[in-house]
Amino acid sequence: MAGLTVTTNANLPHRLADFETLTEGLDYAARGETGSNFFSSRGKLVDSLTYGEIRERALDLAVRLDAAGFGRGERVALIAETSPDFLIFFYGCQYAGLIPVPLPLGINLGGHEAYVSRLRGMMARAGVRAAVGSDELIDHLREAALGLDVDMVATPEDFYGLPRGQGAPRPLQKDEPCYIQYSSGSTSAPRGVLVTQRALTDNARGIARHGLALRPGDRSVSWLPLYHDMGLVGFCLTPVMSQITVDYLASTSFARRPLVWLKILSEVGGTISFSPAFGYELCVRQAAKADLSSLDLSKWRVAGVGGEMVRPTVLSSFAERYGACGFDDRAFLPSYGLAESTLAVTFSRLGEGVRIDHVSQDTYALSSMAMPMRPGTNGHARKTRSLVKCGAPLPGHRIEIRDKVNRSLPERAIGRVCITGASLMEGYFDDPEATRRAFTPDGWLDTGDLGYMVDGELVITGRSKDLIIFHGRNIWPQDIEWAIEQHCGVRSGDVAAFSVNGDGSPERVVVVVECRVSDPEEQHNLRRQTAAVVHRTAGVNCQVILAAPRTLTFTSSGKLSRSAAKEDFVTGVIEDIGADLPPPPPTLQEPLMRASAGGK
Repeated sequence: MAGLTVTTNANLPHRLADFETLTEGLDYAARGETGSNFFSSRGKLVDSLTYGEIRERALDLAVRLDAAGFGRGERVALIAETSPDFLIFFYGCQYAGLIPVPLPLGINLGGHEAYVSRLRGMMARAGVRAAVGSDELIDHLREAALGLDVDMVATPEDFYGLPRGQGAPRPLQKDEPCYIQYSSGSTSAPRGVLVTQRALTDNARGIARHGLALRPGDRSVSWLPLYHDMGLVGFCLTPVMSQITVDYLASTSFARRPLVWLKILSEVGGTISFSPAFGYELCVRQAAKADLSSLDLSKWRVAGVGGEMVRPTVLSSFAERYGACGFDDRAFLPSYGLAESTLAVTFSRLGEGVRIDHVSQDTYALSSMAMPMRPGTNGHARKTRSLVKCGAPLPGHRIEIRDKVNRSLPERAIGRVCITGASLMEGYFDDPEATRRAFTPDGWLDTGDLGYMVDGELVITGRSKDLIIFHGRNIWPQDIEWAIEQHCGVRSGDVAAFSVNGDGSPERVVVVVECRVSDPEEQHNLRRQTAAVVHRTAGVNCQVILAAPRTLTFTSSGKLSRSAAKEDFVTGVIEDIGADLPPPPPTLQEPLMRASAGGK
């Protein structure tokens, strides 16, 4: 394919992130021929820059920013579109001594007003001095900046046109910040993780050396958003620090045509690519109506999985469907990370694929212990939970599972996942109270996740704030949601489960299902079938809410926000469509549903 940057530098020795700052890493990568490539929604190459070209343009921009009078450490907001301009501005800020603040695109953020409000909240929290957006998004950015003390809101071309004057590069040093990463949560007051140069270089080194074991000949392919830690650190900054070429597909393009991701991997000979589980699931769905005969995925040695809870059946379905295209399921690499630790915390073992820990669902519900159980033992297969091992912590990092009063728990006891290590943030930018709440009294980061350790490896069971505690029993909302998706014909991401109580009313489980049928009888059957599946799966009765499509809220990284769904339900934002309609007359399905509700 003409125009692509090379996979391997001809004469530049390979170095694995042994640099003290991001600009040092780019300075070195610029001496070779590797770089970044950008593809259209149909998989056509539209732009290509070597790291040398990125550095040259970033340095020129840094001179102009310095001449414009921007002070050291001031913040610059960048709408993180998958484009050369984002890379140039991110590194330009590094060379100018400014702190870039990547902002999300408008996808999954609830429409124009919600998106503008979210941008305004991030810009206000970061106290940005300038903001950059493309021609397509500049009006949103200008609207968001109204009333804020922002000196310049403009397009990349406007900034490129600033005079050079007497400006000069003033790169950020090893003891200074690197960037601010805003959380992907759905709260109205997002928190900005202040990532330092030390934290970034330590995490990039851990990823390159221990997580992925990068080597000459590796080539990364990514559709992950650059405003999310997995996309930014994993597939933008770490590749530069290790001189690895990256081929980019915009997240919006992936959402429209998921198989273009695999097409690019095949054509460029990609060896490293990551996705949340839903990305693999989308590719499985699309495979049924696609010609896969030309796909060659045999060079894909690391198929990373992260960003959300992993459903093992999704990955096995992908491996089964794409095995004929050369995909080896041993390439799967489950991992765990979060922005508060720059990105990576754990990686599973390379070349071993997905490893499952089968535990007793009943034991967890009653005692918060993940006791091993073979599937199907004594006929209780449906009470077995299959959880993915996410691997051991990176060197220099430690994990402890702790209870509510901060006591360390033994192996297989489920509790709060707490971590420490060199990649941790110093805190949330200009938010000491949120920083205080994030750390334990002895200085460990409380991730907000629940999990347990087994044989030195971490297993994640869910988010602590999402856990359903019903009459003293622990219930994973994912169990309920996945069962409904599997047995009720509901699309992935169209269901949210949570518990509510208050005002003297008894605690109850609520399940919101986005309903895509208009016939009253079909709606009634969906409601009834959902209730039966929940009872069979979790042993509880529930209130089923049928909501209009696009009702549920997702974070900027594409994860379902159950807390937002719960808030919208409690405040009446979520309406139950068809709730006032009388039930349809009995049909032949009635006895089938009653039998289903009784279990097997």
